[in-house]
Amino acid sequence: MNLKCGSVSLTKRVGVFLLGAAALCLTTVHIAAAQGPAPVDLGSAGTFAILSKTGITDVPTSAIVGDVGTSPITGAALLLKCKEVSGTIYTVDAAGPLPCRVPNASLLDSAVLDMGLAYADAAGRVGPDFTELGAGQIGGLTLAPGLYKWGTGLLISTDVTLSGGPNDVWIFQVAGTLNQASATRVTLAGGALAKNIFWQVAGAVTIGTTAHFEGVVLAKTLIAVNTGASVNGRLLAQTAVTLQKNAITQPRAPRARK
Repeated sequence: MNLKCGSVSLTKRVGVFLLGAAALCLTTVHIAAAQGPAPVDLGSAGTFAILSKTGITDVPTSAIVGDVGTSPITGAALLLKCKEVSGTIYTVDAAGPLPCRVPNASLLDSAVLDMGLAYADAAGRVGPDFTELGAGQIGGLTLAPGLYKWGTGLLISTDVTLSGGPNDVWIFQVAGTLNQASATRVTLAGGALAKNIFWQVAGAVTIGTTAHFEGVVLAKTLIAVNTGASVNGRLLAQTAVTLQKNAITQPRAPRARK
């Protein structure tokens, strides 16, 4: 019989030895602990691919996978078409895309409240692992899990990689704007998941033409997604979201860490 433990192969005909070797293997197995801060609890906002307080504009055709909603502004400010959304379009009133819009003011009230709480949670995290990294320019870097803080704006001028496991968490606290250059990519490596990446941004967020972005955006103001850009994540804006022929796909809701 042949028993493998990691990269070591143990061969013996004696059953007792094999049992002992198996026990040795079991005692040397390590379960990787999650790295980085605890994830941000999105509450009921975590069911939305796009959530906005003041409206969603669109230059068609975009493709949204996940729910979409605006509140407290009228549904007339939600300009996506039914065929562009694989999910539910929620509005606070009878206005909005027909025939698919679903008026549900109470659901949206709760989601918008939770969006604000999530923003405050992310902004209020203390003890950053990295402060002012790259003087606000992270293009070309590979970022480990952790809490990152910038007192100014943040620029992604070239591709950036977030490398970590499926339970690892990144929180980016940005006091200014977040700008991603055109045709650049935020890439995940090592099993990292978009649901565990949180970008808390006090200023406007701009995702450049044909760029690709990963993670949950918690924006105090505008999120502008330029022509042909794609997002694997959520766009949660306390003002407006503007789209131009974009693909926005929601990740799974984050699991609370125990």
